[in-house]
Amino acid sequence: MAVPPPPPLAAAPAAGGAAGGAAGGAAGGRRPDRLPRQEVAQLVARLAAAPGRGDRLTHLEVRPRRAAEPVDWPTWADTALVAALRARGIERPWSHQVATAEAAWRGEHVVLATGTASGKSLGYQLPALSAAAARRGARGQRGAGTLYLAPTKALAHDQLTSLLDLRLPARIATCDGDSSRDERDWARAHAEYLLTNPDMLHRSILPGHERWSSFLGSLQLVVVDECHHYRGVFGAHVAHVLRRLRRVCASYGAEPTFVLASATTAEPAATAGALTGLDVRAVTRDGSPRGEVTLALWEPPLTTHTGENGAPVRRAATSETADLLADLVAEDVQTLAFVRSRPGVEQVALTASSLLEEVEPGLGARVAAYRGGYLPEERRTIESALRSGELTGLAATNALELGIDVSGLDAVLVAGFPGTRAALWQQVGRAGRGAQDALGVLVARDDPLDTYLVHHPEVLLDQPVEAQVFDPGNPHVLGPHLCAAAQERPLVEDDLAWFGPGARAVLDQLEAAGVLRRRPRGWFWTDRRRAADLTDIRSAGGSPVALVEAGTGRVVGTVDGGRAHGTAHDGAVYLHRGDVWVVEHLDLEERVATLERRDPGWTTSAREVTDITVRGEREHRTWGRCRLSLGDVEVSQQVVSYLKRLRPSGEVVGEVPLDLPATTLATTAVWWTVPDDVLAEAGLGRDAPGVDLPGAAHAAEHCSIGLLPLVATCDRWDIGGVSTARHADTGVLTVFVHDGQPGGGGFAERGYRSARRWLSATRETIADCECEHGCPSCVQSPKCGNQNNPLDKAGALRLLDVLLDDADDDQDAGPDAGPGSGPSAGPAVAG
Repeated sequence: MAVPPPPPLAAAPAAGGAAGGAAGGAAGGRRPDRLPRQEVAQLVARLAAAPGRGDRLTHLEVRPRRAAEPVDWPTWADTALVAALRARGIERPWSHQVATAEAAWRGEHVVLATGTASGKSLGYQLPALSAAAARRGARGQRGAGTLYLAPTKALAHDQLTSLLDLRLPARIATCDGDSSRDERDWARAHAEYLLTNPDMLHRSILPGHERWSSFLGSLQLVVVDECHHYRGVFGAHVAHVLRRLRRVCASYGAEPTFVLASATTAEPAATAGALTGLDVRAVTRDGSPRGEVTLALWEPPLTTHTGENGAPVRRAATSETADLLADLVAEDVQTLAFVRSRPGVEQVALTASSLLEEVEPGLGARVAAYRGGYLPEERRTIESALRSGELTGLAATNALELGIDVSGLDAVLVAGFPGTRAALWQQVGRAGRGAQDALGVLVARDDPLDTYLVHHPEVLLDQPVEAQVFDPGNPHVLGPHLCAAAQERPLVEDDLAWFGPGARAVLDQLEAAGVLRRRPRGWFWTDRRRAADLTDIRSAGGSPVALVEAGTGRVVGTVDGGRAHGTAHDGAVYLHRGDVWVVEHLDLEERVATLERRDPGWTTSAREVTDITVRGEREHRTWGRCRLSLGDVEVSQQVVSYLKRLRPSGEVVGEVPLDLPATTLATTAVWWTVPDDVLAEAGLGRDAPGVDLPGAAHAAEHCSIGLLPLVATCDRWDIGGVSTARHADTGVLTVFVHDGQPGGGGFAERGYRSARRWLSATRETIADCECEHGCPSCVQSPKCGNQNNPLDKAGALRLLDVLLDDADDDQDAGPDAGPGSGPSAGPAVAG
């Protein structure tokens, strides 16, 4: 529903201050006016008071303004650079920018971890550009080099625009998949400041390091921007790419200083150290000004529709977000709506645009979609339109959240908790850039974690942000990088220190398998293939699958190989730039899915069945007679069907079987067991009346998967689970939660170490849910391959009570501490 627009918001004076924007300076935007506090309050009141929206606003949090801390420019800063920054409106830098720049100038590895829009870029641009100018030869020879790494091409191009706008003589270039051969040749020969991404470093620059020798030998700084996004298996891959970079640079006589930029996270120095393999200093005091930030927690209502087994269902978060986006655009409030999935982004933009057309013809054109997977020219056009004000509303995946500097935004909508508190504040921080006031709205999805958070705001708002989780020692990750390193330069004994204590064992395995060959001068890669092609650093699931239009052969997009079974199966619905496609056929051998453009009126979601085998226990905790374990498992998974859900209600109208092969995964799991005698004493024995023991375990498994992101930096789709009343390897009732990546991503281990908090919150979520027998907000799972059957909600509560009755203190009571730090007063079933 889009409300008719009121008179335009009153303009207020532009926010003042010494710095802001991408490099800490005032950034150009749609308009200089602010969204004053009284306007934010009135705006929230109007949104919440619209017809039919009673009780959707569950909490309103107001974060106070923060005063600026400007300081003087460093004495070593290049005068031309300082003049250019002053011309941009930056009279004096913020304190955290100079603290970072001074550390980097001294050669001290440093991580800057401050809030969104705090001008982190200036912290590394100041020493980088000053060093390039100071060491540039009299005849224009290359100055000191800087390698800038961004998680996305869009962020690197945004940085490039900001740097070029300074109009300095620095030689700045990008090197990514959009770069032409001539551009790459120029960068190799002349660039002083090179912007790229970890993928290009892994696949092109390091394997071809001889051609980059002049640049790599000149390196003084390596900048790792938005480093909080390097988590899980992706984080482990990037950690080894950086170690390979350090090794290659050392061979050319360079030992660059690392500067990392991060959103506010817990333990930034430890995380940056794990990522780089270096001792890193942290700068965390934020000296930039911040306006007042209002955060609303919003829960969509229950609908008249019922889901599986007659369960009540809430209105979809994407539908609710589309309504709110339309309302805000109608009020001329420039708004970003962050949506978690590509199809969701497209659907929110389409729905909002349609609602706005009903208000005023042509108004719908002021809303667009932005996500990864677009062509470069498509991305740049959308980014430019948002900056210029041509677009008032944008639905986006986190491809836009990754640091793109878009100023003048008034509000941010977040459709579903983004997995971590750090990510939530990073997204909300896109509004109110500089010192202007802003509005953020978290719209809960119909799942256990979101439901828990909007009704327990203290867990979301009164806890410190999380630490990042990744494991560079994962042998499934380390092995391919040792091969790539051996192809770059033969590995010798001393090189193993670059890659951690587990490197020697993995190297011996590679030698025994004939992958690497040992000779007197070290270990060599002898295969004709490129070793860098052994792994995709962003995927644990193999090569991507091309999405090709039937009849024309045009490539519409790509999907990650590990997700193809679930998202590009026969009959899957795929959305791209407002067009709806249906997959006709998935050819796994050719890595191609053919699509036809048509709109069937529904979306699709895949279901899978899972089996699990214990390969070994690493650790365990004894909770009375129950046992909590961490170890290695082998998981067998098979996508068996998909559901058709009507748009926009989400009502399930059919299930279609699929015939896809099973896949196997060696990974890490946390599991807990309850012996038969304990179950019998608690009235949960196999013959106990009114108890469905497999259903109780299954319900507890589902909800615990949904709540694990509360203590680990993961998404429920990064993990999986299996439950059984009697598992073959344990002989008793067992519930498993496992990582979804080969070798593990560190998420199950974090759950093990924080199990008391995690499982106490699981129990609380089930107990507090208003449904009678179970629903998507507590114990039902959208990816359950067993049709969410059996489930016993009441039995799950009793089972968790038995488990937690003798729970010991958590081993990791650090920054991920959540609620519930004290204990709460047959065939395997996969979640």
